Amino acid sequence: MNGLELAREFFGVCLPLLRESVPDIMDRAAVGLVGEGSECFGCDDEYSRDHDYGPAFCLWLPREELRNDLPRLEAALERLPREFSGMESRLLPERRMGRVGPLPLEDFYAFFTGLAQTPSTWQEWLRIPEYQLAACTNGAVFADGLGEFTRRREALLAFYPRDVFLKKLAARCMVMAQAGQYNLPRCLARGDSVAAMLAVARFGEAALSFVYLCNRRYMPFYKWAGKLARQLPVLGPSISTLLDLLAITPLDGEHGKVAVDSIESFCASVASHLRAVGLSDVYDTWLWAHGPSIMTQVRDPEVRKLDLLQG
Repeated sequence: MNGLELAREFFGVCLPLLRESVPDIMDRAAVGLVGEGSECFGCDDEYSRDHDYGPAFCLWLPREELRNDLPRLEAALERLPREFSGMESRLLPERRMGRVGPLPLEDFYAFFTGLAQTPSTWQEWLRIPEYQLAACTNGAVFADGLGEFTRRREALLAFYPRDVFLKKLAARCMVMAQAGQYNLPRCLARGDSVAAMLAVARFGEAALSFVYLCNRRYMPFYKWAGKLARQLPVLGPSISTLLDLLAITPLDGEHGKVAVDSIESFCASVASHLRAVGLSDVYDTWLWAHGPSIMTQVRDPEVRKLDLLQG
């Protein structure tokens, strides 16, 4: 059983006890498992269970309400099972790590976005790292009495405003071209294996982000980005196959040529996708040319002024 399933089943057992003890709080609280940790992405396995693993859930309330209700809520949590499915509960105060248990709703989102409310300007959207947006919209919400937690969640899941989306796509094209199509072959020709390795890594990160953007998903922390990309319908299988190949291909001699050719093939797929969805009219596999083409569709003149590599 993965951590998300475990959390849902544990909450099902705990809910009657909580409703008996604090029905008014449970009528208002949002409950689920969202945030940092492999279990929130459904990526937990036997290796990730050596820490921060066990039955638990988050319980979010507005800050002032939580402050007023916390003594009663903590007393109710004391009545819950200390073990479930053979594991110690992470709702025990010493095991929460600030990730589960009672949490102020506003503080939860502010931790990830740096904002008191959902972002409303392109500047605010661009300042939030993609992995942070992925972390505060992952997992699942089991119940939400007030609906405020879900309102904020859905506002973020609605994805970037179109100008920000286009700017990010353009920037990823520029980085893929710079690192993978231009600098990697030159690094290999010089025999600079360290620079070649860094070029591949920079290309891979930009390519992954591009694929997540095309699927209207936020790219998670790098440790899980490749694994979760396999599930994405748009270019997900292609980027996964490419990164699997690059991960085992030595960057020297004929092997280096395999890496370069494979990157070029993926870039051709990217260019074809951009044309197919009407985001670029450039008939070339050189992605550097597609960045400016995408930017012609950006409406805000201030966004159009940004460095093409920024985003």
